[in-house]
Amino acid sequence: MEISALTRSVVKGSHAVISPDGYVNSNVPGWTNCTVNVIISEAMGAQLTQTLITAREGGRITGATHTSQVFFYVINGGCHATADGKKNLLSTGRFLYVPIGKTYQLENMVPGTQILCFHKVYEKLEGYAPPPVIFGDAAQIEGPTYLGDPALRLQVLLPDHPAFDMAVNIFTYDSGGHLPFVETHIMEHGLLYLQGQGVYMLDQEWYPIKKGDSIWMAPYCQQWFTAMGKEPAVYIYYKNVNRFPFTP
Repeated sequence: MEISALTRSVVKGSHAVISPDGYVNSNVPGWTNCTVNVIISEAMGAQLTQTLITAREGGRITGATHTSQVFFYVINGGCHATADGKKNLLSTGRFLYVPIGKTYQLENMVPGTQILCFHKVYEKLEGYAPPPVIFGDAAQIEGPTYLGDPALRLQVLLPDHPAFDMAVNIFTYDSGGHLPFVETHIMEHGLLYLQGQGVYMLDQEWYPIKKGDSIWMAPYCQQWFTAMGKEPAVYIYYKNVNRFPFTP
C-alpha cells in the first residue's frame, strides 16, 4: 500500500520542485477535453506560468493572447495548430510561439498528446515590434557544446534578438555531466525534465530529480545540477532575457 502523505514535491520562497504525484487538475476556458495541470504560476511568486496539457478524445486548445505571450512545446503526440492565420502540424519536439495580440487553435489532437506551455507578460522595448508567430522543430536546431564541455549541449529554440524578452532552451547532460559552477543570477527559470535523472542543488538544498519533474527558480536562487543514471538528462526551460533589470 502506498503512503499517500509522501511526496518529493517542495515549494519554498525561492524555488519549487513539483513531481507529478501531486498534480491537481484545473479548468482553463477554451482548453476543452484536456487535463490541465498548472505547475508554476504567479500565485507562488513566479513571473511566469507553466502548464502541462494532456489531450483526451476531442481535445482542443483555443484562445487569444493579450498582454501575455505563449509558447507551446509538444512532449509527445501531435495536433494541428493555427496561429494568426498560419497553420502547421505539431508533433513530438515541435513548438509554436504566439506573441501578444494573436489568436491560436490547437485541434485534432491525438488522445494522450502532452504539451508544455509557458506564459509570460510581454515587456515591450522601444524601437522593436513584438516578435512574429514562430513554428519550429527542436530536431532541426543545433546543440553546440556548453562552455566548451562536450558532456553538455544547449539548444536555443527562440531567436536571440532584442524583440524577445523570453528564451526557451533545451539542455542535455550526458551521464556524469554537470554545470561547471553554481549559478547565481537575476534570470528566473521554469523547467520540465524530458528524460533521465540527476541531482539539483537549489539554494544549498539537494533534490533528486527525474523525468516528469518540474522546477521553478526565482531570481538569484543558487543552482547547480549533475546528471546521473545510464542515459542523458534532458530538460526544457524558460528564462527572461533582454530587458532592463529595473523599472525604466
